[in-house]
Amino acid sequence: MLTQAKQATTDHTVTEMAARLDTGNWTDKEKVVLTCRMLAMENHSETLAGQITVRCDDGTYLTTPLAVAFDEVEPRHVMRVDASLCVIEGDGMPNPAVRFHMWVYRRRPDVQSIVHTHPPFVSTLSMTGRPLRVAHMDATPFFDDCAFLKEWPGLPIADDEGEIISAALGNRRSILLAHHGFLAATTSIEETAYLSMLIERAARNQIRAETLGPVTELNPVLAKESHDFLLQQSVVKASFAMFARRVLRQDAQVFG
Repeated sequence: MLTQAKQATTDHTVTEMAARLDTGNWTDKEKVVLTCRMLAMENHSETLAGQITVRCDDGTYLTTPLAVAFDEVEPRHVMRVDASLCVIEGDGMPNPAVRFHMWVYRRRPDVQSIVHTHPPFVSTLSMTGRPLRVAHMDATPFFDDCAFLKEWPGLPIADDEGEIISAALGNRRSILLAHHGFLAATTSIEETAYLSMLIERAARNQIRAETLGPVTELNPVLAKESHDFLLQQSVVKASFAMFARRVLRQDAQVFG
């Protein structure tokens, strides 16, 4: 009876969220800008490292130029490239590391958006040789959904690295890359941004907790239940909108 009651409550909550939560109304180009800005607020853009791409219906991809930091991206910077990284629309050149995104897109027709960055806590965890551990409710979106590449394949600007990383990702939404950073690859810009924000917090909490003693991972059944709920599209899109509003409060002229 408890399980049935909880499921009924969950179903009702999901229905209410879909009807009542503010999920914003932005174009894909604007979502790219907002994603870059929200990640910059979390220190995902300390160097030239880091890329965002979005798959378009015509076989091209939205991305941002090399040497334009996430915290300065505006709509005018968003460019369109083909699968060979030739610029179709926009100025500048794409980050050459976007090449390994293309391997993920080839292997995963479900993937519509990818983010790869080197944020501080993810980078620190990646240096330990240990995977991300799901030991807190806020980390459950990564339960059985975050791959781990144990060896660094080298600077990811050639096809070899793309093949290795895309194979290691498999059918999961994210991957922790040893001695490197992370990648999130999902069916929407909002979900990719959401996981990119959450993984840095999960890594931070894991590192801090491990200074106190052994970390106890969550019960797999309960972790899976939480994973599925926190990845409901209404939760994902409302979370993206919340992060976006923070960006817009900080810079009301973000769209120029």
